Order: sequence, then C-alpha cells, then structure tokens
Amino acid sequence: MRYTVNCSILFTDLPVLERPEAARKAGFEAVEFWWPFETAVPADAEVDSFVRAVRDAGVELTGINFAAGDMPGGERGLLSHPDRAAEFRDNVPIVAAIGRTLGCRAFNALYGNRLDDVREELQDETALANLALANEVVDGVVLIEALSGAPAYPLKTAAEALAVVAAVPGLKLLADLYHLAVNGDDVDALLRGDSGDPGSIGHVQIADAPGRGAPGTGDLPLATWLTELGRTGYDGWIGLEYKATPGEDPFAWLTSDPKELP
Repeated sequence: MRYTVNCSILFTDLPVLERPEAARKAGFEAVEFWWPFETAVPADAEVDSFVRAVRDAGVELTGINFAAGDMPGGERGLLSHPDRAAEFRDNVPIVAAIGRTLGCRAFNALYGNRLDDVREELQDETALANLALANEVVDGVVLIEALSGAPAYPLKTAAEALAVVAAVPGLKLLADLYHLAVNGDDVDALLRGDSGDPGSIGHVQIADAPGRGAPGTGDLPLATWLTELGRTGYDGWIGLEYKATPGEDPFAWLTSDPKELP
C-alpha cells in the first residue's frame, strides 16, 4: 500500500506551508490537503507559496479539496448552495491550475449541508451542475465522499455518494472508511463490490474508530479492509486522514517503511 499524509489534519502544530516538509522528514513521499487557503479565491502569491512549499519538500501532491466554506464553523462544501455557485465556480480554475502545476489528479468536492430555505431539488441540481463544470476543467478525477459528524450533510453512505457519482460521468467515490464505518455503512460490502463496480472508488482514506485516531487506536479492521481493496484491484494511494494524539508519534503504527502495512 502507498500512504499519503493528509496535511490538513496531521502536523497541525506547524504552519500549513511547513507541513509538506514535515511529512517528507517523517518518511513519506506524498501529501494531500483539504483546501489550504482561507478563501475560495486566494491571492496569486498565496498559491505560489503553497506550490513552492510542496515542491521544495520533494513530495507529490496526491489530492486537494475544492473550497468547502468555513469548515471549522461547520460548513461542509459549496456544491449544492445556489447562492454560492459563483464562489465555487471561481474556485475551480484555481484548483485546476494547482493540479496541473503539481501533477495532482484527484480533486475532492464536498457536497454541502442541506439548506432549510432552499428546495432540495434545486440544491441537487446546483450540485450536479457544479460537478459537471469541475469535471470538465480539472485534469484528473473529481471525487465525492460521504461524511460523518455533520447531521445536515446529505451524503452519509457509499450508496448515496455513488448515486451522485453515477449522475455525472467521470466522477468517482472517495471511500473514507472511517466516515462510512461511523455512519454504520457496510464497508465490507462496498469493498467486495456489492454496491457496484469496485472501479468506482477513486481514492481511499483511513482513520480508526472510535476517536478518528491512528490505526490501532480503535477497533476497525483496517488491515483487513486494505487487503480486500488490494484483492479487488485498487492500487491507488491510501490517505492518512486521522487525528494525532498529543505527545505521541502519529506514525508509530507503521513499520520502518511507511509504505508497508503494520
């Protein structure tokens, strides 16, 4: 398995631009990020600094999110919000440019929380239109994922996310095994391909549960799941998207070679 470090949830004791180098020093060759800027349309100098930080660290950028709003404040994406469609569409070419510059080909789009004062049909129509646009602009694959811990977020199971994937040709599922397990989804069935073509999985992320900690801190059968993924042909990156325990080595569960399972 090939592991890529999510530098938006790990190394949070460091400034964002220092995290790619920290990942490299920890022995990793690849990183991924949520949207690493405070606004959907950052200044060119901010983008240039981010690109330079990844390049100077000598790591590969394997994934980046589109702007998702105020994540600390509870927002979970802009796709389905009609009044923020322009904001999302202005963000798309910036994401695409970062991808082309750094060779990144995986782009995660959070659907957006349900709005009480907007018809659900309109929210879904807006999301699909925005996804179609993003899919046309980026060089790579647009990903959709289910989330836990966000009651207003409408995609909570793999089946719900895959329904969106099926509606826009070219999209794929970001299978975050932690979110799916916490929501009570049947992860084993997904990995076996019971929900459809196993090739619909475009990226995988892991954390243990309960707690969203490193593998081994909870009771999820992560090693079994990753073995099943390999058996069904998945050979992509595995995103390490978990919370570090203060004072502990967040990668102690790995062997001396971070590419190998424990």
